[in-house]
Amino acid sequence: MLTDFKNLPDDSRIWIYQSNRKISDSEIESINIKTNDFLEQWTAHGKDLVAGFELKYNRFIIIGLNQENASASGCSIDSSVYFIQSLEKEFEIDLLDKMNVTFYNGDFLAHKSLADFKKMAKARSISKKTIVFNNLINTKAEYLEDWEIPAEDSWHSRLF
Repeated sequence: MLTDFKNLPDDSRIWIYQSNRKISDSEIESINIKTNDFLEQWTAHGKDLVAGFELKYNRFIIIGLNQENASASGCSIDSSVYFIQSLEKEFEIDLLDKMNVTFYNGDFLAHKSLADFKKMAKARSISKKTIVFNNLINTKAEYLEDWEIPAEDSWHSRLF
């Protein structure tokens, strides 16, 4: 069952999928419709899952799940991954590669492989103060507080 992302409780489980490129406004419109449709029918063992989502910065799909009534099971998580894979194929984007880093480069978002990000750190092209997106967070509260943070305050700190 679809709900507004803002209405999800802070302990809701979160999955963040970052695109390897900026998603166009027309693609965002289509992804919005498809994600609405998917979450409307998303279930676990026959129970409706109460979920919402946000599309941020034309680059991130954030899905949140209120686990008070029902939690995601292996099969329901698999179905969400299949859904994300279908978006990857349709829009020719990469959403599942966790070995990439998105960060602010001035006022703009940059997306680099982990290896390239590490090279940039060594070359001092970026610093520990560079704002990165910590896509490993697990709850809505963490998403709201710790998603966009200085590299030194995230797992990225080990690259400096």
